[in-house]
Order: sequence, then C-alpha cells, then structure tokens
Amino acid sequence: MIRLKSAHEISILRENALILCEILQGVLEAAEPGITTAELDRLARELMQKAGARPAFLGYRGFPAAICASINEEIVHGIPGPRRSLRDGDVVSIDIGIERNGLFADKAESVIVGQPSREAAELIEVAHQALCRGIEQVSPGQRVGDISHAIGSYIESHGYGVVKRFVGHGIGRAMHEDPQIPNFGPPGQGAKLMPGMVMAIEPMIWKETDRGRAENEEVVLADGWTVVTPHGQVAAHVEDMILVTETGHEVLTKSLIQVH
Repeated sequence: MIRLKSAHEISILRENALILCEILQGVLEAAEPGITTAELDRLARELMQKAGARPAFLGYRGFPAAICASINEEIVHGIPGPRRSLRDGDVVSIDIGIERNGLFADKAESVIVGQPSREAAELIEVAHQALCRGIEQVSPGQRVGDISHAIGSYIESHGYGVVKRFVGHGIGRAMHEDPQIPNFGPPGQGAKLMPGMVMAIEPMIWKETDRGRAENEEVVLADGWTVVTPHGQVAAHVEDMILVTETGHEVLTKSLIQVH
C-alpha cells in the first residue's frame, strides 16, 4: 500500500534528507587512497550520532554496518571491512540511510578515488544522467513505469547494462515502502504518482558485454549481501529521494552532494 505523507512528515523528511546529505558528503570527502571501508563506516556512525540520527542499515535484515561500501565490480550492498583499503582509481559507491523522528532517508553516490579514468567518469556520468531522466518523469498523473522506462532506455542507449534484480522504492515510516521502482520496463505502467508520495530512485549500472543477457546477470556473493557484476565490470550506483508535489516534484537529497 502506498502511503501519502502529511505536511508534518514531509517537513521531517526534508530535514532528514539534508542531514543525510551532509553526512554522506563527509564520508565521500574521506574516501581517499589508503582509507579502509571500515574507517568510512566508523566515520558515518560518528556523524550520524552527532546529528541525532540512527543508522538505518545497521541490523536491517542482519546487515552488519551503517553504510554499504561497494568497490569497482561490487554493485550494491558491499560490507565495509578493515582489510578493504581504497586504491587510486577505484570507483566506490556509498549507500547510506538514517532514521530520525520516526522517518527514514536514503541516498547513494558513486565517486572515483584519487585520479579518475575516462571510463569511470563516463560510467558515473551515465548513471547520474539516467537518474535525472527518471526524476524528470515525476509529476502527478505520471506512472512508475514512466520513471523506469526513462532510466532504462537512457542507460541501454549508451551501451550500459541495467541491474534488474534491485530496484528503487517508496520511503517514509519504513526504509522500503511501496511502490517498487524498477530501472527498466515499458512506460505508462504501474502505480499512478500522487502528491505526497516520496520515492527513492536508484539506477545501478555497469558496462555491458557482448554476451547474452542470461550471461549478464548480477551475482550475490557467499556473504549473502554483496552484489557483483557478472564479468568483473566496474559498476555505479546513484540514488536520490524525490517528493511528488502538486505541480511536479522536489528533489530532497541532491543539492549538497558534490562528486570529486
């Protein structure tokens, strides 16, 4: 069931989204060569505590950390650890969530550590542009499928693969609410967008190979969490929280994030 948010809830969600952006920006600024993903997780927890927020991911279905830190071929749900140090040229995707005053916020960003390569920069740019295409479809009367189609068609037209097993979602009193928001599919399908809906839209992409789709499925590792690309391709993951307004939409999370 889709829950429309009250004016009071929207006010808190705005605050939470801004707080989360500041926390994520602090984590991204620390993502330099030599730092471990465990250190990034510890920093995130410290920043959340200072902000009076609870780490939403910690303990969620048993997840052992406050952030997901996914490096290179890891698409999403990478578990931070003390033995995983960032290296120059790595693409690291940080997915982060908080709960504060009974409402959640969720955001993901991919950045290049140290010296960027052209290929990595293009990958992240395509992910961001796909996200923007999806956000452009958010207005009352549109359908979830319009968002999905805008994202997937843009990604595939640029020669990248779309992660299909993991999708965007509604957000509010729970981290994951209805509706689910795939990153692919036909337009004009799915739930109708209405003012008061809040969604987390999150494209996940990799460079496609010339193999058939059956050989290009993402893989979940033995830890039960980390999702990787099928042939070691570098992946990117970006996510924003969007409010459906009476006349269009409001991006709740994007403004404070600066990719470096």
